[in-house]
Amino acid sequence: MTKVWIMNPQTIEAADSGLQEAARWLREGKRVAFPTETVYGLGADARSAEAVAGIFAAKGRPSDNPLIVHIADRSQLGDLTDADRLDETSRRLMDAFWPGPLTLVLPAKPGAVAANVTAGLPTVAVRMPDHPVALRLIEAAGCPVAAPSANRSGRPSPTRASHVLADLDGLIDGIVDGGPTGVGVESTVVEVVDGIVHVLRPGGVSAEELRRVAGRVEARGELSAALARSGEGRPSSGQLAEEEAAPKSPGMKYAHYAPRGRLTVVSGDSPDRISAWIREQLRKASAEGERTGVLTFEEHCEQYGSEADVVVAAGSLQSPETVARNLYGALRSFDEQNVTVIYAEALEEEGIGLAVMNRLLKAAGHRIKLV
Repeated sequence: MTKVWIMNPQTIEAADSGLQEAARWLREGKRVAFPTETVYGLGADARSAEAVAGIFAAKGRPSDNPLIVHIADRSQLGDLTDADRLDETSRRLMDAFWPGPLTLVLPAKPGAVAANVTAGLPTVAVRMPDHPVALRLIEAAGCPVAAPSANRSGRPSPTRASHVLADLDGLIDGIVDGGPTGVGVESTVVEVVDGIVHVLRPGGVSAEELRRVAGRVEARGELSAALARSGEGRPSSGQLAEEEAAPKSPGMKYAHYAPRGRLTVVSGDSPDRISAWIREQLRKASAEGERTGVLTFEEHCEQYGSEADVVVAAGSLQSPETVARNLYGALRSFDEQNVTVIYAEALEEEGIGLAVMNRLLKAAGHRIKLV
């Protein structure tokens, strides 16, 4: 059985006995899940190859996929990279977004972390989470903590401790339950090259926010409905080649976030055409004996109530942040209700909407219908 410690983020103290026990378990090489402001992470001592191997084993995660290292204080950077030689753009990003949902890929100090953390690359991905429980835990552990999302590989990421238990109960040692997360999608991952910020994975910090701080921002490695598609529903050959290369960041290579039902993302300029096409497909799927679901927005729920078995509103079109916050929980709810075919309305790819669409398309195996 996996042990669960319940902690209130508003009143957490460093001396909390549960926090101290969880931190000790990390130091001892055990695997402990914990909340961040984005999703729950599955943590292990980043310096221990054996502890990190336990993360890959519990998740069923490919070992050539690098992990993000979490720190609690900027002073810990010196143990991971040559902090004195950090470029000015990276420093500005840290000043603006740490603690917060931004991961920076930096040159790794030799031997600073286990080789299986970096997948053998000369770089290390680092972030400082903006969650009081995470920061207290990492500080108390006294070590950098490698932590991917705390779910079975390929499944929707966990935004509640109950999601972690559903995927990993009995496979990991402990869970620090700090309540639901806030942002709901993972951190943005960037690498600065010659002063240019390259986005390796969109996330909780938008490209627009990055641009205001750092100037030039370019996308790299992301798949989105609006970028370089050849044919219907498939990424371009250039994107596929990049996805197959050794990834510098989590989320760049393998399918992620998928519910068990077959998911298709539906996009277009006309909401009426989108809803009409989805309703037609729902009727066909129901006639074939499928249990159907629609992932939509609060403003559109009534359009599908008589056609779909399950209708889930991830959030409001007027507040894309609510869609991001609820996305993974919504995807998991279809599994809980045994839905076999799912249609999801696309979100405008602006701000955090780009991260939402990135996750949705990966969850759909890049199946997208343009109507």
